Amino acid sequence: MKKKKQQIQRQDNVILFPGVGERLLEQAHAYAESSQYNLACEAFAEALHYIEGDEFSLSVYAYSLYEMRAYQEAKKICEELLAIGPTMYFEAMELYLTISMQLREFKQVEKLIETLLDEGAIPESQMEKFKRLKNLNAEIASNQLVQQEMQEQEIEEFSISHFLLLPQYEQLQVIYQLTGTNIRPIVQPLIQVIEHEEIHPFIQSITLILLVEQQVDVEIVIKKFQRQCTVNPAYLALPTKLPQYEKVEASIAMILEKDPTSLAMVQQLLAKHAIVAYPFEWLDYGTEDIAQGYIDYVHMLFGKVHEMDDGIVGFLQQLETFSELH
Repeated sequence: MKKKKQQIQRQDNVILFPGVGERLLEQAHAYAESSQYNLACEAFAEALHYIEGDEFSLSVYAYSLYEMRAYQEAKKICEELLAIGPTMYFEAMELYLTISMQLREFKQVEKLIETLLDEGAIPESQMEKFKRLKNLNAEIASNQLVQQEMQEQEIEEFSISHFLLLPQYEQLQVIYQLTGTNIRPIVQPLIQVIEHEEIHPFIQSITLILLVEQQVDVEIVIKKFQRQCTVNPAYLALPTKLPQYEKVEASIAMILEKDPTSLAMVQQLLAKHAIVAYPFEWLDYGTEDIAQGYIDYVHMLFGKVHEMDDGIVGFLQQLETFSELH
């Protein structure tokens, strides 16, 4: 008797032996049952390349994706499942609603629950729960709209044309008020403040520091003191953590170890000037020269006149002038 030949399929020029898809589905279900959702998702995805998913497989696949927080993919599989009209329609719809809430699609969830209530698709035992869920999503969606409107208003308030009309002290106050808030919705207007050459150097620096503290990953072109550079706040250290600052501070601390009054004043100037010059440091001047320049500058303020490097002291005086707002 001749053996019956197995039918061999081809897909994308790849030979597929009978039962490949079914075996992959079995493996996917086994992974899901043992809570290995990442492996289950991989196996389901591969199996569905070869065969159509049945109601049970699609529901387990959607749940596995949900557990992996792959919400967009899970929502797509749920939509395929609901299009079939599964026997456990309400359970599938519950998962779909849960995923939509994770995606913060609250208005969509509200409308969908409203439709389900109108169609009588929700069991009586679940009616009260879904009414509360509908009201909750309606409230969140309303709050989202208010927040969006507030963000749009903030963007308008931080437009460079509006910002330039403010006195410098008000500009600084506006920037300070953003400390501790989420600045990402208004990043672009803030970048315009940093990049605009008419903005005071100190205000440029304070605005840049906001972006550095929140590690905003964006390139910014900044111009100061006839210099220009491109920086990314996500990878930029704060002014007092820059390499030259730390070296200058250490050198001054060693020289003025026995003069705490002068040391305190120099340290205060050092930190203030580092902010003004940020993200630049002391331009072409070396660490030791800058350290001695600050000491000479403070001694000069105390009336101790002696030989000084006029170029460095003049530069420090310029930084001091820029640290004062009008």
